[in-house]
Amino acid sequence: MPVRVYLDHNATSPLRPVARAAMLDAFETLGNPSSVHAEGRAAKALLEDARAAVARAIGAARRSVVFTSGATEAASLALSPALHRDGDQAPIEGLLIGAGEHLCVLQGHRFPLDTVETVPLTREGVLSLDALEAALARRSGQRVMLALQAVNNETGVIQPVAEAAALVHAANGVVVCDAVQAVGRRETTFATTGADILFFSSHKLGGPMGIGALAFRDESLHPGAPMLRGGGQEFGRRAGTENVSGIVGFAAALTAATADLAREGSRLADLRDALERQVLKVAPDARIYGARAPRAPNASAFAIPGLAPRTMLMALDLENVALSAGSACSSGKMTESHVLAAMGAVEKEALRASFGWSSTREDVEVFGKVLARVVDRMRSRHSAA
Repeated sequence: MPVRVYLDHNATSPLRPVARAAMLDAFETLGNPSSVHAEGRAAKALLEDARAAVARAIGAARRSVVFTSGATEAASLALSPALHRDGDQAPIEGLLIGAGEHLCVLQGHRFPLDTVETVPLTREGVLSLDALEAALARRSGQRVMLALQAVNNETGVIQPVAEAAALVHAANGVVVCDAVQAVGRRETTFATTGADILFFSSHKLGGPMGIGALAFRDESLHPGAPMLRGGGQEFGRRAGTENVSGIVGFAAALTAATADLAREGSRLADLRDALERQVLKVAPDARIYGARAPRAPNASAFAIPGLAPRTMLMALDLENVALSAGSACSSGKMTESHVLAAMGAVEKEALRASFGWSSTREDVEVFGKVLARVVDRMRSRHSAA
């Protein structure tokens, strides 16, 4: 069997051995963490140790961390007009959303559509702070929420969350930050983002699928009525028996991912830069999106004029190189990239390569050779047509 080159860590990162080992150990604990007998207490201990590890990684209080089935559920729990602080029951009257947000955020969740406004991006894919200020001015006197991702999932562009949070807080608003592509790849905490709520996902870090979390800056924040009602799990914020083994694997992966961010970030940036050199060597006219903006170290979005990204994606896959075309949540559908559209890009789609803990220099070298063959073959067909 040929060796596969996997360059799609922004969609899902392979399960880390440390996460797998932690999960296998947790499978031996049979109790329900809500039970009071010895078995239940053992499961509860695993759950709370994992919660403490997640809280440490993002600079949060342990009780502020709520485990969910993934980032989409976490976003839906956070994006609520009923979000309030202790003693303040006034609803949030409007939701501002960055134009490049993940599809799960663009839905607006529990906000009525007529209360949602999109804030544009610059041509480099960065939220326009001038446009945000103007939106806040138009809503003067209202309580608003801003939903802004820390790192764009398609381009890797770093968003100005701290600067945006300062503007929103000055207007008595709150900030929800999608930290899915940032946690474990660059320092992402409440202190560095200024956000009021962070949410993120296990399988982007090398943990298991089906587990995510959101965390509140402080325990005085409440999302209103929980979406899932039943028992009092997760401090009454999310009912349902917790997936203890998955949560334990999540915590193990997150601990590993944040152990040496500077060194790993430098390694990943070297791989990304080497890949982009390969792309430009094969196709000097290639466009690399967000290249002039600050970017996370592990991701690159590019397009080669005249060559359809989806056709390239399939050709690369047939030669055992796995990339994606935009967001993993929409790449199976023939849809244009709303992120590229918000950037005013000529192309409607781009290829995305993203690296992670298991990526190697050999991956980049193989990618470069395969890309050269694919581009040469596709251009030869175009010339012959």
